[in-house]
Amino acid sequence: MRPVYRSLKIWWVIARYRLDTFFVSQKLPLPLRILLWVLPWRYLIPAKGSSAVRLRLALEALGPVFIKFGQMLSTRRDLLADDVALELARLQDRVPPFSGSQAQLIIEESLGQPVAQLFAVFEQEPMASASVAQVHSATLKNGKAVVVKVIRPGIGKVIQQDISLLYTLAWLVCKLWKEGRRLRPLEVVEEYEQTIFDELDLRKEAANGSQLRRNFDGSSILYVPEIYWDYTRRNVLVMERIYGIPVANMDQLRAQNTNMEKLAERGVEIFFTQVFRDSFFHADMHPGNIFVSMDNPEDPQYIAIDFGIIGSLSEEDQSYLARNILAFFRRDYRQVAQLHIDSGWVPGNTNVHAFETAIRSVCEPIFEKPLKEISFGLVLLGLFQTARRFNMEVQPQLVLLQKTLLNIEGLGRQLYPDLDLWKTAKPFLENWMKERMGPKAVFDAVKEQAPEWLEKFPQVPQLLFDVLQSAKRNKDDLVQIETKMRQDAELKTQSSRRYMLLGVTFFTLALVTISPNLSYESIPVEGWVLLSLGWLSIWKA
Repeated sequence: MRPVYRSLKIWWVIARYRLDTFFVSQKLPLPLRILLWVLPWRYLIPAKGSSAVRLRLALEALGPVFIKFGQMLSTRRDLLADDVALELARLQDRVPPFSGSQAQLIIEESLGQPVAQLFAVFEQEPMASASVAQVHSATLKNGKAVVVKVIRPGIGKVIQQDISLLYTLAWLVCKLWKEGRRLRPLEVVEEYEQTIFDELDLRKEAANGSQLRRNFDGSSILYVPEIYWDYTRRNVLVMERIYGIPVANMDQLRAQNTNMEKLAERGVEIFFTQVFRDSFFHADMHPGNIFVSMDNPEDPQYIAIDFGIIGSLSEEDQSYLARNILAFFRRDYRQVAQLHIDSGWVPGNTNVHAFETAIRSVCEPIFEKPLKEISFGLVLLGLFQTARRFNMEVQPQLVLLQKTLLNIEGLGRQLYPDLDLWKTAKPFLENWMKERMGPKAVFDAVKEQAPEWLEKFPQVPQLLFDVLQSAKRNKDDLVQIETKMRQDAELKTQSSRRYMLLGVTFFTLALVTISPNLSYESIPVEGWVLLSLGWLSIWKA
């Protein structure tokens, strides 16, 4: 009964927020255009507000799974119009909590002990509730304050049902909208399905948090809370409780005299460190997941939570991206175009000159502004949009990085409007390139490989002997093959000569036999035999 009710609700929301207007301006088959014109709600419900706003409101009305889908969709700026992507980015989870007693039961079933034995204190009233999980405060037996994250009961079945409906809607978009196939809605739903089901396994989030904590162990710019693995299972995560100021709370940050310029610059430093030093970056750094420590306002430190979405880049992507950004700010558009081709982001047969011209036409106006007003995120967006016209394939890892950069950059400018992102980023990128390609990088690579080389060194003489022996055998085999081929060729030549001589002989005998009477009818049988043997001999030759 639920799938039927859910389908009816979806159609009601589509009608209420007039989502049919997305297709009115499209070139649809005549029957579909007629269907759109006769929809009853078209004449009963006015379309209020922009299409982007109505889409956001519709997803909010459809509930947690669709809200989260809208949040994920907002990161796909390579596929959506800017106004739609920005509007979807405003989506927030508006999910009522489930009962604390139910959360307690899930914890006890997962950890195999009563809550009273696991924790000195456990608050049944949740601190926060989201679409997939909710969080409770607690205290361990050793006195450490923690938070307990619990997966919402039955959410897996709800997600599966809603995703089935999303696949249906995606199929309809492909069929009804001419831009549908380019947007690849089926692939987007498939990506979302994988992402949200990964979030249902809190062990993966815990592993991401542990790795990020190791990467910034002892760091003065970012603190990552400790994961308590003894209390963590698939649907329960226990993590150190942190105390800080939400990064969006500007009044409280100013009230404690936080150094806002340093705070903004450190946000940029954290991003580039994660991307280029570690190739492991927190890809969900919206204000709700970032806090600022209250310990030292003059030397502020960030605190990060919620590690469900993590991005990474290959060494090749790191290198190409860094060189792209540096070339862009040097206005070396030829190198930007060539780097896109070398990286495989655009086809190898792309016209470099045409691509360079297109990039210049998009990027040059940006430099009319002061560097501190140039948006890195929008630069990458413009660059990728231009590249798409040259058949650039969607690069999911770059889309995730661009979304994270936009979040960090927006946050940085909110904290300190005069933030010069280039002033912070350029030295970091230049130093990284030197470390990556300089003598120190070569020395480090040799140093890293040295133990393996030393381990294999005693085997080198035997390996060299085996190679030389193999080469000698191969050489002898090659000589034998060449000799045999030469002998075969000589035998074939001699055989051809013999057959040719035999053919000439048969033809001569045939002429002698038939010469007394050259008429066709009077050729004797032996003449025909000799002629046939002659032709056969020449053919064999």
